[in-house]
Amino acid sequence: MVAGHNNRLDNWLCSWLLVVTIITMPIMTTKALADNVPAPKPAFYETAKEGWFWYHDPHPEMPKEANALEKSTITREAGPKVFETKNPSMDKYTINDIWNLHPDEFQGLLNGVQKKAVQSPTEKNILEYLTMQDVARRKALAYANATKFVTQKYSDKFNISQVYPTTAPGVSAKVQEQQKEISSTILTAREDHALLFFVGQGCGFCDKQAAILAYFVEKYGWQIKPIDIGQHTTLASRFNVTTTPTLVLIKNGTEQSMPVSVGVVAQSELERKLYQAIRYLGGETNIETFQTYDYQKGGALDPGAILENEDQPWRER
Repeated sequence: MVAGHNNRLDNWLCSWLLVVTIITMPIMTTKALADNVPAPKPAFYETAKEGWFWYHDPHPEMPKEANALEKSTITREAGPKVFETKNPSMDKYTINDIWNLHPDEFQGLLNGVQKKAVQSPTEKNILEYLTMQDVARRKALAYANATKFVTQKYSDKFNISQVYPTTAPGVSAKVQEQQKEISSTILTAREDHALLFFVGQGCGFCDKQAAILAYFVEKYGWQIKPIDIGQHTTLASRFNVTTTPTLVLIKNGTEQSMPVSVGVVAQSELERKLYQAIRYLGGETNIETFQTYDYQKGGALDPGAILENEDQPWRER
């Protein structure tokens, strides 16, 4: 009786809210439209003897509201002076002056002397341009050397070789580490995960994918459920499947699911995508760390790791 009473009460409340919404909507809309209708202007004959020719001064114009930029309380510092690029002269500069120019100013001067040299390729103009080019090359080299020094000195912060090596032995070790982690995760997840294999009648690609999945099942012992989208349209619609073959990962005891692949994929790619989907559904990663391996956590390839580190090396030196 109590349940029935509660159901009737809920139905009545929903009906009441619906009626109130329908009744008040036109009122609100009418009021909003009325507020937006501008006041009618006076007719011509009502204002015919007004204005300058009738010795009436016009009404003073109200000052326009300042734009948002002028109202802003944000302090904006003036940027560097932009050099005029038309017929610049380097006679008033020394090499030391040019070396210490702001990059924007340097670029403006460089562009200017280049255009001048192209327009009038005299010995002096070409010499000025080549001198600017030489300074630019040396400045870039100085920056590259300084960057190399800092990254080597603070290799624990900026060097990614330990997690993304470039040498052949390092690459081999990285691949082994990743494959070990992938296989371990897939084997552990087989107890509470499964794959839905959406196929279609006469789909030759599905046959090729089925052969690959046979090796996958033999290796990992997973449950894979083939589903014909022509016979199970409801399931296909629920998982938004329109193309075959399609693989979807589901997790036991939850409504969580995630597409793994569309079309024929090799077993190595299937394992990698499945590994990433398992970790994402398990809450071990998010969209920002989707491709991050577990052994990379806290390192240079973990995007959010820098937010957990309160070190400020630029203030310590």
